[in-house]
Parts: sequence; C-alpha cells; structure tokens
Amino acid sequence: MKHLILIRHGKSSWDYNVDDKDRPLKERGIVDAHLVASKFSSQNIEINAVFSSPAIRALHTCSIFLRELDIPFATLEVHEALYDFSGDGIVPFVKNLPNNLNKVLLFGHNNAFTNVVNTWGNQYIENVVTSGLVHLSFNVDAWQDVSKGNTEQTMFPKQL
Repeated sequence: MKHLILIRHGKSSWDYNVDDKDRPLKERGIVDAHLVASKFSSQNIEINAVFSSPAIRALHTCSIFLRELDIPFATLEVHEALYDFSGDGIVPFVKNLPNNLNKVLLFGHNNAFTNVVNTWGNQYIENVVTSGLVHLSFNVDAWQDVSKGNTEQTMFPKQL
C-alpha cells in the first residue's frame, strides 16, 4: 500500500518585489500551516520521506510540518520537479519514487496538486487551498503502478 500526502504551501505574500520562487509566507500562511500540521500530527502517521518544491513558501510550510511531526530536517529532499503548476512534473516524480517508501509527504503548488488529487483520488476537490492537505492511498506495491486510488482525507484550514 502506498500513501501520498500532498500539502500545498501556505498563503504567500505579494508584498515584495522578488522572483516567484522567493515569495515568503504571509502571517496567515504560517498560522494555517501550524493549524493543519498540528491536526495531522495528532494522527501519528509514520512518514518515510519528505519532498518539497524549492520555492521559499513551500519550504517554509514544509519546515513547519517537519517540526510539528518531529521529523529531522535532514530527511527533507528538495526537487525542482515539484516546482510545478500543472502536475506534469509531479506525476513522473511520484512514479519514480523508490518502492521502499510507503508514506510520502510532498510540498508544492496549485494547480498541480488539484490536478493530481482529482486524477488519482476518488473524491472531486474543487481546489486544494493554501495549507491544504490531501491524503491519497493506492493499493499497489510499486509507485510506478499508481493510478486511481482513494482520497483518505482532506484537511483544509477553514475546516479546523
């Protein structure tokens, strides 16, 4: 069984004249990420690997989750393929994950995450909101075999 947990970065700020990758989180993004991370942490799901987009807003969101889940920062791997807005980079990334990993966290962006959860999940989600978490499971042994799975849960800040 494979579990893919996608977490969209928190609400980012447009107040700075910086490249897209360098946009920071707004205070609301930080608060919402802590809220979702705390709720998710209470489920005690053992995570095997953590991957993030190189964008500052994704990395900051990821760091909040790593602290809350007590996962060492050294576990984090940053991949350019996750700086993706369509899903075209995420799908091959996931399908090429090592099969010894069963529960994986991904931190990234929309519209990529919404496209992926609607392609692979069994529940339509209009929009994966900022700081939103969607947990998908697949009854397969190899990541390359991932296709339609189950939407196990969603956690959106306004629901908490």
